[in-house]
Amino acid sequence: MIHEEQITTPSIDCWLKEAKSDPVASKTGMFLVHNGVVRETPKAQVRQGIDDGSSVKTLEFNYDAAKVDQVIAETYKMDGIFYIKVWLNEGLLEVGDDIMLVLIGGDIRSHVIDALQFLVGKIKNECVIEIEHKA
Repeated sequence: MIHEEQITTPSIDCWLKEAKSDPVASKTGMFLVHNGVVRETPKAQVRQGIDDGSSVKTLEFNYDAAKVDQVIAETYKMDGIFYIKVWLNEGLLEVGDDIMLVLIGGDIRSHVIDALQFLVGKIKNECVIEIEHKA
């Protein structure tokens, strides 16, 4: 995992170039990228349909690096997964700021899609703290 203090978001192009030059690249038939971004619509509205008329102004975002590393290790145990790279932002973020980047590579589409969903879900549900500050 990459830990960078709210500097600039890493380049996906650079990540893909690096991944394709990795020794596991010859086994990898697909890469998927997840780019989580701060949105103005509150989580409760998007996930539960609860619209209180508010909007998100900023998001306080923190994570437990050791837990993220554990989830990455779990994901590597999934069938056909050969490459994972994760970057998480940290601090007070504004609407439009990048929250996280995840790059995952594996042998076939179904394995990579399942692994991406597993990894991002575990990170969001078990490794991060997100506090929405509403306007």
